[in-house]
Amino acid sequence: MTPNLLEREPRSILLVRLSARGDIVFSSPMVRALRRSYPQAHLTWLVEAHTAELIRHHPELDEVLVWDRSRWRSLLRERRFGTLFREARKLVRDLRSRKFDLALDLQGLLRSGVWTFLSGAATRIGLQSREGSGLFMTRVVDRDRKGGDPALVSSEYLYLARQMGLDVGDFRMEVPLTREDRTFARAAVRALGLSGGYAVAVPFTTLPSKHWFEDRWARLMDDLERERGLPTVILGGPGDQEAQRRIRAMTGGKPRSLVGETSLTQAAALLETADLVIGVDTGLTHMGMALERPTIAIFGSNIPYTDPRTEKGRVLVHWLECSPCRGNPTCDGEFPCLRRITVEEVMATVRDLLGPEDENTG
Repeated sequence: MTPNLLEREPRSILLVRLSARGDIVFSSPMVRALRRSYPQAHLTWLVEAHTAELIRHHPELDEVLVWDRSRWRSLLRERRFGTLFREARKLVRDLRSRKFDLALDLQGLLRSGVWTFLSGAATRIGLQSREGSGLFMTRVVDRDRKGGDPALVSSEYLYLARQMGLDVGDFRMEVPLTREDRTFARAAVRALGLSGGYAVAVPFTTLPSKHWFEDRWARLMDDLERERGLPTVILGGPGDQEAQRRIRAMTGGKPRSLVGETSLTQAAALLETADLVIGVDTGLTHMGMALERPTIAIFGSNIPYTDPRTEKGRVLVHWLECSPCRGNPTCDGEFPCLRRITVEEVMATVRDLLGPEDENTG
C-alpha cells in the first residue's frame, strides 16, 4: 500500500470498530489522523451499543451509528425474524445512504468485515483477519506490522494509518467525556470523602486468566492508604459485586466501591481526576493511560502492549515461555505470570511513578 492508495480524496469515511472497550480506546487515534488528512470528509463510526458511549462524543466525528447486537440476538432467540429483518434492512439503508467512499475495518473479524462490505463503500481497507473478513475488503493490511513496534500501544492502528499515508501527528488515544460525566465524578468524589486524593483499582475483566489475586488487591489497598495516604475506590461492572465484597472484607482499611454504579464514561471521569490508577488488562486501565493519569497495568495471560506512550504509565509483566497465552492457559489455573507480580513490586512501581512519599504530602 502506498500514500497514493486512494484515487481521490474521500468525501465520506466509515470506521468500523464494533468492540471491545479497550480496543475502542486503542483505535481512537484514527479519528484525528483521518480528520487531519481529510479535513472536509464526513466521518462516521459504526459501533456496538454496549461500547458506543466511549466514542459517541468524539469532537472530530460527524456521527456515530449503533448496532444493537444484543437485541438482534434476542430477536433471533425469540424467532422474531420479521422484526430482525426490518431492523437489519434499516441499518444497511442508513449505512448506504451516507454514500461512503472509504470504509475501514479496524477490527478484522467476520462481523466487522460484513458490515464494512454492506456499507457500499467502493474502497474497503481492513486489518488482516482471523475469520476471513479480508474476503470483503479491497485491500488488507497485514497485522504483523512490519516496520512497526508491536510493543507500542495502538501500534497496529498506527501502522495502518502510516500505510495509508495519513497525518498521524502524535497519534494519541482519547476518551471523550461530557460535562455530565465530570459532574457525576465530582459529586461522587465528594460523597465518598475522596477530595484529598484517591487511587482507583480496576481488578476485574472478563477472563479469570487476566485477574490478579484478590488477597493481593486487599494488601495493596491497605499499603496505598498507609504509605501514600491514598484511599482506594474500586470500579467494575454489575457482575463484579461479589468479588469486590470479598476484596473489601480482606482489607484493614475502608476502600470505597462504585462497582456496578457507573456508566463507562462516568467511570472514566473518575479516572481523569485520580492520583493513581492500578488495573488489569481491561478497558478502564487503558483509559487511565489515555487520560494521562499515573497508571500501572498488571498484565499476565495477555500483553497488549509494554510501551504505553506516556511517561505516566507503567506496565508490569513477567514473561514466561508460555507468554502470552491469550486466555488459553496451560498452567492449570496457577497463572505463574501473574503470581510473580507481588504487592511489593507494585508498591515499588508506585514510588517510581509518583516519587517519594514526602513529595506528595501536604
